[in-house]
Amino acid sequence: MASVLVVEDDQFVRSALIRHLTEAAHAVRSVGTALEALREVAQVGFDVVVLDLGLPDLDGAEALKMLRGITDVPVIIATARDDEAEIVRLLHAGADDYLVKPFSVAHLSARMAAVLRRTRAGEFGGGSGEGAGDGVLRVGGLVVDPLRRMAQLDGTVLALTRREFDLLAFLAGRPGVVVPRKELLAEVWQQSYGDDQTIDVHLSWLRRKLGETAARPRYLHTLRGVGVKLEPPQGGGGPG
Repeated sequence: MASVLVVEDDQFVRSALIRHLTEAAHAVRSVGTALEALREVAQVGFDVVVLDLGLPDLDGAEALKMLRGITDVPVIIATARDDEAEIVRLLHAGADDYLVKPFSVAHLSARMAAVLRRTRAGEFGGGSGEGAGDGVLRVGGLVVDPLRRMAQLDGTVLALTRREFDLLAFLAGRPGVVVPRKELLAEVWQQSYGDDQTIDVHLSWLRRKLGETAARPRYLHTLRGVGVKLEPPQGGGGPG
């Protein structure tokens, strides 16, 4: 069972989604505007949000951007726009999945289950990093606990977004290994295609929280044209 927020202004579609998701044992709340959705998400914890793009007050893409400013809750886009460029843009903007209307509730339920499997604890458990026996990954002063979705650097808890944590945990499970960008897109973003900017932006945010820069890396090292690796600092870090 999952707690679901349905953001849909079409009353007929909204009622059908509520009925079928409730019959599938999900706890469902619904709103018809983007601003109502933002208020609900800020006040109530949800497992997943189903977001229609054609809302009366804000375009769904703008609503997604605002949602991402306050929460990392998984968002599945419901859209009538069967345009690949638009879908790719939404995935880069923070959507976790999408469905093109019309779709069946069974299809939605399957997508929800897949998204929740990826985001719930243990997605990256059992990696090859030090401490993998207890599920905790240790690389130098960095400690990543995939089960509790917590990360610490030199004893200080890191405030990471869901995607930043997923990226860090994936790399921490393979210390010293250069991971190709294509593999990062497939395993962390669950995408078979995309551009390097998506990875670069998240690496930049992650570096900032690790107290380093691309010019002076400590843990995260980019090998141009090859991939990214995470390893313990070597003598205080240097160009990588």
